[in-house]
Amino acid sequence: MTVYQQLLKVKEQKGAGFLVLIDPDRLKPEEIQKLAIKSQEAEVDGFLIGSSLLLTNRFDQAVKELKSSTSLPVIIFPGSAYQVSRHADAILFLSLISGRNPQLLIGEQVKAAPLVKDYGIEPIPTGYLIIESGRRTAVLYMSNTQPIPKDKPDIACAHALAAQYLGMKMIFLEAGSGAENPVPDEIIKAVKEFVSIPIITGGGVKTPEQARSKVKSGASFVVVGNALEKNSEGSILCEFAEAIHWKK
Repeated sequence: MTVYQQLLKVKEQKGAGFLVLIDPDRLKPEEIQKLAIKSQEAEVDGFLIGSSLLLTNRFDQAVKELKSSTSLPVIIFPGSAYQVSRHADAILFLSLISGRNPQLLIGEQVKAAPLVKDYGIEPIPTGYLIIESGRRTAVLYMSNTQPIPKDKPDIACAHALAAQYLGMKMIFLEAGSGAENPVPDEIIKAVKEFVSIPIITGGGVKTPEQARSKVKSGASFVVVGNALEKNSEGSILCEFAEAIHWKK
């Protein structure tokens, strides 16, 4: 079974999936191992690993450490072509379709593709849309793009549908790491009604209640990162899992 098929199975069985995002620059190896173990105990469904900007050369080692600490899928969430590791199970093969920066529409993908093939990593083609979140996040600055306005669901819908028609398998609605506000429920609901492929949402999700709200609005997967970096105890992970897994 491919990682993509595993994700679809999670969505079918649990209603929605809970993905934990790990920034290799922010967590030490022992912290990654601890978070991986606690996440698996709390019935997290998989890990994303990556960042808009890396200041260290620990990416490959961090992926290896994470993979050795869990049996859950380890999926790269790349900020550039440099974030590819043979130790990962899969990679969200992102195209930043909400912007018009050709480097992130196709440039980085061309550089990364041969490595993905050589390493045998499963690519999951994903349309990546940045939504206005109340502040200028790292992903906006590094991508040199403008976000889709938070009160313009029609623009988000048109972009998501284009991604589906281009053959992408998932839509990622992103507010950005450390966002002031998560992607609005109205945006998620509108996109859900417009496309038939799974929706991932992340950025600014700080509480289980917010996570549940995203799922009720139509998100197939909710990504939580910053909210767990300083509080990765099993209780909060279980609370997020319970809020997201509405079929259980």
